[in-house]
Amino acid sequence: MSDSRIREAPMSSRCSLPFRSADFETLADALDYAAQGTTGMNFYDRRGALARALSYGELREEALVAAARLMALGLPRGARVAVVAETTPEFVVFFFACQYAGLVPVPIPAALNLGGHEAFIEQTSAMLELVGASVIVGSEFFEQSLEKCVQRMSSRIDRINNNINNKDNNNIVKFVGTFNDFARLEQAPADQLTATLPEEIAYLQFTSGSTRFPRAVMVKSAAVMSNLAGIIQDGVRIGPEDRYLSWLPFYHDMGLVGLVLVPVASQLTVDYLSTRDFAVRPRLWLDLLDRTKATISFSPPFGYELVAKRLRPGEAGKYDLSNWRVAGVGAEMIRGETLDCFARTVEGSGFDQNAFLPCYGMAECSLAVTFSDLSESYACDIIDRELHAKEAVAKSVSPTHPHARGFVECGQALPGYKMEIRDEQGRTLPDREIGTVFLHGPSIMSGYFNEPEIGRKTLSGDGWLNTGDLGYMIGSRLVITGRAKDLIIVNGRNVWPQDLEYIAESQDGIRSGSALAFSVPGESGEYAVVVVQCRERDQQARIDLIERVRSGVARELGIDCLVELVPAHTLPRTSSGKLSRSRARSDYMHAGGVGASQADSAG
Repeated sequence: MSDSRIREAPMSSRCSLPFRSADFETLADALDYAAQGTTGMNFYDRRGALARALSYGELREEALVAAARLMALGLPRGARVAVVAETTPEFVVFFFACQYAGLVPVPIPAALNLGGHEAFIEQTSAMLELVGASVIVGSEFFEQSLEKCVQRMSSRIDRINNNINNKDNNNIVKFVGTFNDFARLEQAPADQLTATLPEEIAYLQFTSGSTRFPRAVMVKSAAVMSNLAGIIQDGVRIGPEDRYLSWLPFYHDMGLVGLVLVPVASQLTVDYLSTRDFAVRPRLWLDLLDRTKATISFSPPFGYELVAKRLRPGEAGKYDLSNWRVAGVGAEMIRGETLDCFARTVEGSGFDQNAFLPCYGMAECSLAVTFSDLSESYACDIIDRELHAKEAVAKSVSPTHPHARGFVECGQALPGYKMEIRDEQGRTLPDREIGTVFLHGPSIMSGYFNEPEIGRKTLSGDGWLNTGDLGYMIGSRLVITGRAKDLIIVNGRNVWPQDLEYIAESQDGIRSGSALAFSVPGESGEYAVVVVQCRERDQQARIDLIERVRSGVARELGIDCLVELVPAHTLPRTSSGKLSRSRARSDYMHAGGVGASQADSAG
């Protein structure tokens, strides 16, 4: 894993192998095949310059060396290897090293800036203790933080590197350190390596923790291979002429499965920009799409919003986005306004609005469950917001209807998947009735690691997954309306936090992603609260902003709400960078909020 073989030119798109669409038994088999070709991974720095080109052949070679070093630690089969998942070659090498050694990689969020240093240590140490990590490794940037994490793991406080030669206890931490520290360890003989089998766990994927503390999803090798095949063959219909580009974090399911494992399983080149660098310079995404001629790139809605806000008028013409045939969008609620705004912003670049590909999935399903039709423009279902709120019915109406509300359709399920919408009594609902989404299919998780009871509540004995998402069906097409745990109920009326947040973010001076809505208890029931990040210091201007948000909510949704203004960069986020309503609510209540009496009197 040294830098001695850094290439001066990026990996090209051309592959010398016959194209195979993930028809492999394991991830190790997929890399073995891809390594015979001429494609690989390119890593770019914050200025958009090539930092490292890693062919799949080099990746395999370095992964086998790392696997031999892992085996020399005397790790039992299935031991967990925690790796801080920065957008680097080292992470990918370690991930595949575990596949070759029959170990279980655990991507750890590289999100030190979210909540500060202490918050990172608190959450990461809890993750490490939950999975029982035997190896903990990261870059020099995280070295001291990881050591503090291990010290905080109450049940394993003495078990660090000084126990490295103790092979009698399989529950100790046998190594914690940097990639460079690890590279100095001895190697076991290559004949000791036995790759992960189809029915063994391929990796643990932490959920984003948007509604609770992150849980470690157990993803078996056969499950993820099935999902990769579905994505490549049916969802995105990937072919030998395609090329990927991604700024998504490697510790998120869309970034890991969709833009690390899919490229390997399809033997195609992928270009990477770190999430942090994208957030600082979002135009780099367009610049690299132009330079690499990538055809496939995915993003949550906020990525498209960020580019639209940062791109200056007339600037889109500098970029050639005509090769971008699949602009995937998922991981969050999708608004048609977001996609339309992005398309308008990049007009003149050759971008085709039909490239948008809304999809739906979650870590508990490896990644993807549904995809829209690639041959058509995305569809937005317009429904009566009043019936939606009062009766949980999605009645189709005209866009000019006074209570019109649009939801982007997420498409049809991949082959082998079944979808049902169920009510609170578990009864299957007909089309256009809103309930909880249940899924059954070949890539469903086997449970949550070390949390079997929670797993049993989520996954039934016959394999049906309770997603916790609310939605409805239109024939075979799925529409997602929100998370069940996020739903706000005011005076018997269902109110979606996204609607409150959208109204707040529509005000002058408020950026997208600057508002969170949730409910708090009052003496006469639940009360809606909108917390808004605001840079405005003038007191009268702040009062005016609060009134505009309150009146907008009252006018659009027919309810009153409390509006709190907070400084910029203070809204809590999950490990994957999403805004966290549950944590905002917890922080608000812990700080005393407005108090029940104030909440009631505010109405």
